[in-house]
Amino acid sequence: MNDRLSFYRKRNSPVHALNPFTKLILVSALIFYGLTAKGFWTATLMVAFVLLPLALASKLLKEYVGVALKVILPTAGFMFVMQSVFIPGGTTEIFRLGFISVELETVQRSYLIASRIFLFISAFVLLLLTTHPSELMSDLTRRGLPPQFAYVIISTLQIIPQMQAKAQTIIAAQRSRGLDTESSFFKRAGLLVPLVGPLVFGSLVEVEERAIAIEARGFTSTRTKTFLHDIPDTPADKFIRWTLTLFIIISLAARLWLS
Repeated sequence: MNDRLSFYRKRNSPVHALNPFTKLILVSALIFYGLTAKGFWTATLMVAFVLLPLALASKLLKEYVGVALKVILPTAGFMFVMQSVFIPGGTTEIFRLGFISVELETVQRSYLIASRIFLFISAFVLLLLTTHPSELMSDLTRRGLPPQFAYVIISTLQIIPQMQAKAQTIIAAQRSRGLDTESSFFKRAGLLVPLVGPLVFGSLVEVEERAIAIEARGFTSTRTKTFLHDIPDTPADKFIRWTLTLFIIISLAARLWLS
C-alpha cells in the first residue's frame, strides 16, 4: 500500500519492522556524526555504506535512489557550484575565468557542506519511506511528546505529498476542461496561473477543515488518550537505541577531546 498523503511505501522488511522512534534515533545519529566528524569523505562514505544498504534492506532502493537523483543531488550540486564559484577563501587557484576564480580550498569546503546536506536529507527521506506518519506521531505521543508538537512534525512531513496530490487532482480537472498541459515548456509555464490559484486557496481551506476536525476529536483534551493499535517496541529496538545513543556520546566526547 502506498499512502497518497505521505512518502511511506509499505514493504515487508526488517527496516520497516523497527520501531519509529528507533529509526528516528538512527537518523539523528547519522546526522550528528556526519556533522561532527572531521573526515572529508565521512558523509559520502556514510551514504554509500549505511544509507544505501539500509535502502536495499528495506526493499526501497529504487525509490530512494530516484529521490536522491531527482531532488537531493540537484540541490546539493547547485549549492556546491555556487559556493565553489562565488565564495572566496582559498589560496590554491585551480582555474580562473575572467573575474571568477576557483580555489582548491573553496572546492573542498563546498564539497564537505554539499555532501553533509545530501546525507541529512537522504537520511530523512529513508525515514519517511519506511515509517508511516501516523505511527511516528502515535509513538512520539506515547513517549511523552506533547500532541501539539507531534502534530506540527507530522504536518510538516505530509505537506509536500499533500500538495503533490492536490496538484495532480487540479491538473486532471483542468485537463478535462481543455487545458493544454502537454505542449511546449513556455506555453505550459504560462498556464501555471489556472493551477496555482486553486492549489493555494484549496490548501488554505484544507488547513481550516483539518483544524476543525482535530478539535472535534478532542485534540486539546487533557484526558489520557488511547490508541487504535500498539506499536511494537522489541528488545532489539531498545538495544539499537542504546547503542546509537552510546555512539553519539562517544562521538561527541572524541570531538571535544581532539578539538
